[in-house]
Amino acid sequence: MRQLKQNNNREWFAQNKETYQQQLELVEVFAGGLLNLMNTHDVIETPNAKKALHRIYRDIRFSKDKTPFKTNWSGNFTRAGKHRRGGYYFHLEPGNTFIGGGFWAPNNPDLKRIRDDIAFDASPLQKIISSTEFKTTFGVLEGEQLKTAPKGYAADHEAIELLRYKQFLVRKHFTDAEALKPDFVNRASDTFKAMRPFFDYMSDVLTANVNGEED
Repeated sequence: MRQLKQNNNREWFAQNKETYQQQLELVEVFAGGLLNLMNTHDVIETPNAKKALHRIYRDIRFSKDKTPFKTNWSGNFTRAGKHRRGGYYFHLEPGNTFIGGGFWAPNNPDLKRIRDDIAFDASPLQKIISSTEFKTTFGVLEGEQLKTAPKGYAADHEAIELLRYKQFLVRKHFTDAEALKPDFVNRASDTFKAMRPFFDYMSDVLTANVNGEED
């Protein structure tokens, strides 16, 4: 990835395609091992490592940056079943390796359900994100926020900081040394597992009707 960042052009990539394929196979082994571990504590719909990995080729059609290749390995896992919400994501890059997850682009109905639940009683979510495990693993809840109160919610609501979120994301960074250790796949799986209280809360909010029963 460091070499590719310094030589991000199709000619160099073509000359080093064999090296790329060798590295890709190693990343597939990592993704496959991670998938197996995750299925011990969740139910993952993604069938295999190849389906989990993202392409190395960038979509440059609408970008000012015309470099053709990504300079990281990344992938995601989808949870199985409509009542399991939240997505898992891994990002491997020199100086910027992290394990993340959450709700990147909730649609308007889902976002309203989340905000309505927070407005009604923010304590369940606040309890999760203020827990020792959450703060030790992820620090704080991340994601884009509105600059003002969302329409239909009081600007002086006690949970206005949570109501302003448009995304609900968590992330844990790892150093290059940590990412290259043999146990990193276990640490990545453990990080995903630590997201479960947050995911379970969101899943309940997004899949329960007004009577608190599953839709």
